[in-house]
Amino acid sequence: MKINCKTLRASIPGIALAGLIASAGSSNAADTDLAKQLSNPIASLISVPVQFNYDTGYGPADGRKAYVNVQPVIPFSLNDNWNLISRTVVPIAWQNDIAGSSGDQFGLGDIVQSVFFSPKKPTAGGIIWGAGPVFLIPTATDELLGGEKWGVGPTVVVLKQSGPWTYGMLANHIWSFAGDHDRADVNATFLQPFIAYTTPDAWTFTLNSESTYNWTAREWSVPINASVSKLVKFGAQPVSLTAGVRYWAESPDGGPTGFGLRLGATLLFPKG
Repeated sequence: MKINCKTLRASIPGIALAGLIASAGSSNAADTDLAKQLSNPIASLISVPVQFNYDTGYGPADGRKAYVNVQPVIPFSLNDNWNLISRTVVPIAWQNDIAGSSGDQFGLGDIVQSVFFSPKKPTAGGIIWGAGPVFLIPTATDELLGGEKWGVGPTVVVLKQSGPWTYGMLANHIWSFAGDHDRADVNATFLQPFIAYTTPDAWTFTLNSESTYNWTAREWSVPINASVSKLVKFGAQPVSLTAGVRYWAESPDGGPTGFGLRLGATLLFPKG
């Protein structure tokens, strides 16, 4: 069945978000702080985002890719002054003709594991920061779903929250150090600048980029993401629902083009 991408982009995010919000319990002003914490990548809050993405325009055969990122964030208290925050990205993907007439693949991609050491209190200027190592783990179940390389490098996040606004940058760099010698080495910088605005009734509007520079191929990948989220409750369980669109401002050879979409749900487990 052929997917009409224009129809998907125009209808799915809005319809899906509106329908889920209508079926959930309404949130109130007391949820605003919880919604705002979600804009902080290293908040002391257990969360499990499940994020669906869809992109087209891969390679000469106009390939398609749909993938779900499961991204648990788990904070640990080290002492009175420091937290350790584990952020894991587990991709599950389906793709078609991603590298020319390459057919379908479905399975697990490569896992990215980040560990941030972060002060429990912001600096005197209100800056929140964290730093630590990031690891690339070759867990892909198909050679076209991953790079078959082990990688490691540094990661850092710096942000500030002022009133309803949150803005900052998350970055990392990964070098490969082992893996299949026939596959390209990994030498890539990831940059995620972001700005978010949270309303008193727990709506959050976010603009970010999840850009990567491949130093080996000397190519940029620059998607611009715009999304809206709403914190709701299913019974006592707080959930953030997200819908958004993406525009590929720059893409490597064979990479996605045009527009894509994003839908997501994040389960939140505040400390009681």
